Formats: sequence, structure tokens, C-alpha cells
Amino acid sequence: MSAAKSPDCVPVEATTASRAEHMRAWALSNILTMAVGVVLLVLVVFFSFTADRFMSLPNVLNMLRQIAPTLIVAVTMTFVITTSGIDLSVGSMVALSGSLLAIMIHAGWNPTVALLLVLLLGVVVGAVNGWFSSYQGLPPFIVTLATLSVVRGSALLFTGGYSTPISSDAWVTVLGQGRVAGVPVPAIIAVLVAIAGGLVFTQTPYGRYVVGLGSNAESLRRTGVNTRFVGLMVYIMSGLAASTAGVLVAARLASGSSNAGVGFELEVITAVVLGGTSLLGGRGSVVGTAIGALVLGVIANGLVLLHVSPFYIQIVQGAILLIAIFLNTRLFSRFGTVVR
Repeated sequence: MSAAKSPDCVPVEATTASRAEHMRAWALSNILTMAVGVVLLVLVVFFSFTADRFMSLPNVLNMLRQIAPTLIVAVTMTFVITTSGIDLSVGSMVALSGSLLAIMIHAGWNPTVALLLVLLLGVVVGAVNGWFSSYQGLPPFIVTLATLSVVRGSALLFTGGYSTPISSDAWVTVLGQGRVAGVPVPAIIAVLVAIAGGLVFTQTPYGRYVVGLGSNAESLRRTGVNTRFVGLMVYIMSGLAASTAGVLVAARLASGSSNAGVGFELEVITAVVLGGTSLLGGRGSVVGTAIGALVLGVIANGLVLLHVSPFYIQIVQGAILLIAIFLNTRLFSRFGTVVR
């Protein structure tokens, strides 16, 4: 008579099959991120052979410095779009925050106070977007389109359409021009924001609420979650990120301009959608967004090194956005609900 098998004893074949199924599920849920990663690799290889100095250390560091503002805002935009929202005001916020920072410093304000006020302004603008969108039920597209106009107009009003220089003596220029161990400070800030955003999105209840708000808001509300507050917070984060990006841009250029950030919102949205976040909500990937931002940065940098007219860069970015939306909604929509 054979001995009974312990319930802890699992056949090797079953364990192997379970692991294979787990790996298959992981691959399907991350297919968008892997696809854009392959695109990034192909682009890096292509420009390495066709563009002089592309892989040189100075160019790589400069490229990371330039990508940083886009990456910072794209991380928070991932949260916004995952809730099935949108924030079109981020480009205007970049202009207003950078302009006000320069104006206040030029007028003799303490740079630290000026910086804090600018960041607070980003929170306020984000709260306005979130209040109208989440608490009043207005379409986020219309709300943020309106604030885009108000914020850009305010930047033009305060500056008169002119740039305002920032003295090199002001410590805030370090945020855009400084280096730590040879790495640009903006790149370090962007990486920290991406890591923090990724952890919040995938490892916290709030991240799950964001996904739930975009996929089935009513079901989430019935579990006792304050869905309106969840929606409010994603816009506050977006406004804070946009004002931070404006500070980095102004600090890097040592100048605040009301013309900064023109088309910035489209670049950010392209990075997010290219990374696998669904415009319909309920699916997002901070890792994919980071790779998407790198793809756009590599393309822009590589085309410049190839002496291609900068006007073509916008054409390429627009084409990438259209293709990304098509692939996102038509081909890959069946692969999971959340891309980690």
C-alpha cells in the first residue's frame, strides 16, 4: 500500500507549469513596456552608428538634462491619464513658473522664498483643475484647456512678452546647471521622481485607487474610497510637477520666458501614451513612461546631431503620438489592465 502524499508535496511538472504561466502573464501585462524598450534600443544603436558624438559622455549627460523636465511631468501625467483624465495646462505652467521665478529673483526676492511660492502656485493651479474635474464633474479636457489659456496669458501679462534673466549668483541656477559627481542635477531629480512615482503607482493603495478610478470609478466608490479626492490629488501632483519643470528649465537657461513650454503638453502626453498608458484610463506604467520620454529625447537629440531641421522633430513627435494611440487602443488593449 503506497504512502499518502503530503499536501506540501507538489509535482515538479506542476511547479514548472505554474512558473511558466506566471511568466507568460507577466510578459502579456508588460508587453507595451517591452515593445517601447526595444524601440529605444534600436534607436540608440541606429544613432550610435549614424550620428557623431551621440554616445559621447558629454552628449549623453546633456540629453539627460534636457529630458528631465519632460520625464518629471510625464510621471505625474501617467497618474492623471490612468484615471481617464488629462492635463493640458502643464506647458503653460512651465512658462508661468519659470517666468515668475525669474521676475521675483530679479526684483530682489530671496531665491528660496521665490522657489517655494512658485511650487505652491503649481499646487494651486493643480487643485483648481482637480476641483472642477473631480468635484464638479466637468470634462478634464475642457477644464485644463481653459487653465492653459489663463496660465499662458498670465505669463505673458507678467513678462510683457520678454524674457527675464536670472542672476548666476542665485543658488537656484544650480537646479538647472549644477552637477553631482558629474551627473546633471535635473537628471538626478527626474530619476528620483520616476522612482517615487513608480513605487506609489505599483506598491501603495493610492496607486491601486488611481487604476480603479480609471477602470471602474463607481465600483471603487462603493468600496468606500473617496474617488473625488483621489482625482483631485492627481491634478495637484501634475501641477506641482509642471512648476518644478518650469523651475528647472528657467534655471538651466538662466532666464524665465513666457514662451517656454510651447507644445510641452503634447510631448509629455506622447511619452505617457508611448509607454503604454491607456488614454481611456485603467492602465498605466511609470516605467513605460520613463522609457517613452527617453525615446523622444533620443530622437530629438539624434536628429539634431544628424543636422536635420528642428521643424521635423515636431512632425516626428506628432506621428509617434498618432501611432502610439493606434497601437494602444487597437492592438494592445487586450493585454492586461495594469502595466507594471
